[in-house]
Amino acid sequence: MRFDIITIFPEAFESYFQTSILKRAQAKKLVKINIHNLRKWTTDRHETVDGRPYGGGAGMIFLIEPVFKAVKELLRKEPCLKKRRVILFSVKGKKLTQKDVVRLKNYEQLILICPHYEGFDERIKTYLADEEISIGDYVLTGGELPAMVLIDAISRLIPGVIKEKSLKEESFSLEQGTLEYPQYSRPEIFYPNPRQKKISWRVPKVLLSGHHQKIKEWRDKHVISQKAKFKSQN
Repeated sequence: MRFDIITIFPEAFESYFQTSILKRAQAKKLVKINIHNLRKWTTDRHETVDGRPYGGGAGMIFLIEPVFKAVKELLRKEPCLKKRRVILFSVKGKKLTQKDVVRLKNYEQLILICPHYEGFDERIKTYLADEEISIGDYVLTGGELPAMVLIDAISRLIPGVIKEKSLKEESFSLEQGTLEYPQYSRPEIFYPNPRQKKISWRVPKVLLSGHHQKIKEWRDKHVISQKAKFKSQN
């Protein structure tokens, strides 16, 4: 799986992609993440990637020309890849869901355009992007965080990146429309103020009982319904 990120802040990705699961996935060559500085495709000495919108308006928007050159070059670089998709991040886009993640993991290459400033020339969306994606109903300063979210979500579905058992359990929960039940670990009793033992945060007794059927019943009772969660949020 190949990810090509077009951004004007390549340094924003370095730390996240070099830690934990994504670092190991790249080391095993299960995923390949390439970060491209959009300024590489500019022609003026100032490396201009943005301009004022026609008709007026606040701020600056991404120019079409450098983005066009970047996308075309990245598509030409890997002609053997047949299943590829160009994604533009925008608050106006379709909200990302797990179904989208599962669908997108079947592509060989994803080219991710990360706008910044006040947005982008609409022709980028109309003529270059295959789809426009949002990660939520809020405004961010750029597409870098959504790109990280999408790459993380897709990468963990690629065989070998994380344990198969964990993936199956997650898939089952999502198909059932539920989220995970509450979980606890050591210590059994936690005192937020060690000098005041009257206040204690305890693990539910049933989880310490060793009675598997009762534990299952407790977990089933406390599992969070996605529908109920979204209803309460709205």
